Amino acid sequence: MKKNKTYVFHSDPGHGWLAVKRSELLELELADKISTCSYQNGKTVYLEEDCDASLFINALKERDIEFKCRESFKEYTPIRNYERFST
Repeated sequence: MKKNKTYVFHSDPGHGWLAVKRSELLELELADKISTCSYQNGKTVYLEEDCDASLFINALKERDIEFKCRESFKEYTPIRNYERFST
């Protein structure tokens, strides 16, 4: 996993999700720990902000992987209409 990666944190008025590639969850051995509160679309998983995103961020920090987050707010985001996460 490359260092200095930038992740996008998507949010709407009610909630937020961190967009990550499924391959990164597999590489960090986290895929089986992600809840169905997260969503998926194609190869991207949108980790819900309360538990799943924190789990991912903590895994990056434990491995000394540097990263940044960029925020993207929308009044309406299609993420809620995506398929619930499953391994």
